[in-house]
Amino acid sequence: MKKLLFIYNMHAGQKKIITHLADIVDIFTKGGYEVTAYPTQESGDATQKTMERAGSFDLVVCSGGDGTLDEVVTGMMKCRKKVPIGYIPAGSTNDFASSIKIPADMRKAADIAVHGRVVNFDMGAFNSDTFVYVAAFGMFTDVSYGTDQAIKNVFGHLAYLFEGIKHLSDIKPYRIKIEYDGGVIEDNFIYGMVSNSLSVGGIRNFVGTDVLLDDGYFEATFIRPALEVAAYNIDVANSIRTGEKNALILNFKTRSMKITSDEDISWTLDGEYGGSFKEVELSNLRRAVKIVVPYGVELPFASDKKAVAKKKALPELPGDTVTEG
Repeated sequence: MKKLLFIYNMHAGQKKIITHLADIVDIFTKGGYEVTAYPTQESGDATQKTMERAGSFDLVVCSGGDGTLDEVVTGMMKCRKKVPIGYIPAGSTNDFASSIKIPADMRKAADIAVHGRVVNFDMGAFNSDTFVYVAAFGMFTDVSYGTDQAIKNVFGHLAYLFEGIKHLSDIKPYRIKIEYDGGVIEDNFIYGMVSNSLSVGGIRNFVGTDVLLDDGYFEATFIRPALEVAAYNIDVANSIRTGEKNALILNFKTRSMKITSDEDISWTLDGEYGGSFKEVELSNLRRAVKIVVPYGVELPFASDKKAVAKKKALPELPGDTVTEG
């Protein structure tokens, strides 16, 4: 039999994994796998377990929130032998699963993990670390890792809103220098994000509509401060809803980026705390990891001819798409 390593966070989301664990293992077994199950014990545990043991298995499946997936991918990136990763989402937001149409139903997601198709995904390098789909700084980015897990289990998305309201008075602009494929920008920003996802924070269209998950490009989004909070709320919300250009929002594509500032800035990587830095270097690791996705659905991959046909061509220089205020 083939061998499967199942790494799961039993505390993610509303602890749904506890009631579905037997069914999930049964699906894996019926799929032809000998299963080794490991419940994570602490932060960073999934990374260590993946790094140490993934090479001895044919498939690694993880279940938890985006943070658990991030840990497993980080561990896989450090393995000499890289095996496919299946994902059973069980968190509060599950942006990555939404982008690749993995259902919230855990049994259906488990079936996809063992019977789906394997696709090569872009990953992100962040200084000496890695991330799956988003690295961000600024307003509210500390909400995801600053919100108590028990509160998230009870309130779901509302927990992030409650926590965010407490930080409204803390919004501050950072003076940063951005060096990217298309040039150099120096300005004040209250938020910055480098992503490879259709959805961030449960919001679609935030990064644009021409996203491909294996094209070697990041989507970068930076938000400038507004004179009034009310103006910010209206302008930014309208831009996200309609996809129209806005002077407060800077969007562009890039393969790599360097961000420098005069003060330490705290970052989140896939919703988890990523450290504080005055200088950050990011680069796209094109098609660096294999992830199992559903058969029979159209997904945003450059390698999928149907998806490519519906996407406009990438600009020769990502800077062509920059909107300056």
